[in-house]
Amino acid sequence: MWPQGGDLAAAGCAPVAVTETPAVVPFDDEVTDEPTESAARVTSTAPSPSSQPPSAAKVATRPARPAAAPRPRTVPRRPIETSVPPPVRKPPRPEECPTYRGTQATRAEVKSALTDAANRVYWPVSAPDIKIPLDLLKATAWQESGWQSNIYACDGGVGLMQVMPDTATWMNQRFEKSYQIDDYRDNAYLGGTYLAWLTKYIGDMYFESDFRLDPALCTSELNSCLLNAVIAAYNYGHGAVAQEGKPLVIPNPSYVRNVRALMTQCVCLSY
Repeated sequence: MWPQGGDLAAAGCAPVAVTETPAVVPFDDEVTDEPTESAARVTSTAPSPSSQPPSAAKVATRPARPAAAPRPRTVPRRPIETSVPPPVRKPPRPEECPTYRGTQATRAEVKSALTDAANRVYWPVSAPDIKIPLDLLKATAWQESGWQSNIYACDGGVGLMQVMPDTATWMNQRFEKSYQIDDYRDNAYLGGTYLAWLTKYIGDMYFESDFRLDPALCTSELNSCLLNAVIAAYNYGHGAVAQEGKPLVIPNPSYVRNVRALMTQCVCLSY
């Protein structure tokens, strides 16, 4: 979940990201604050009362989503979320790491926790359509910890989803929860909550609030879709991916490719 999150490599747990040069893919479209032509074509208004029966005229309709995802904006909108996670503060590296504390959850228990996290509605009022795919949660947990629920990494990441303590504290305050970072179920919820927050934050800024995390919407350009941006930000932090006034950046392409591959090829998908 965290910058340079690769301290588990020595434990042989999972594919791990490497330090990389940010990959900024140029855009063909001009910089504009106006909706794109494709977005304009799918925007519609509710039927006028004169053309519909009175009962139908009172029903609010939402614009249909485009079949294809909107291209990321070259100039992002100002973030709606003004409360953001704190900068990651890495604790001093312990003499021995990674370390293990408590009892390791079974694969069945981990699967159940991740499934519960995927079934949650994280933004019930402002974005109830945001759902975190189960294969994304499974792949991220495998990449981060190899599904080891009781592991404490060298960089301070804790547990199944390698949550940093400061970020866990912030998320509990932001979402009014009391998740315990060292409980494997709560750790799964914390990871899902952070993925949901990133989906909302980046989706609002760059993708016209289209929150679909669908691999089919991605092209060969890593910064072409919300899914890749959310995966990158989980590892490097939101500020390394989405910045006001700047195009979307994927600073850790190998990490993104690892997680994307695990979403379809991970042995954990069969657990």
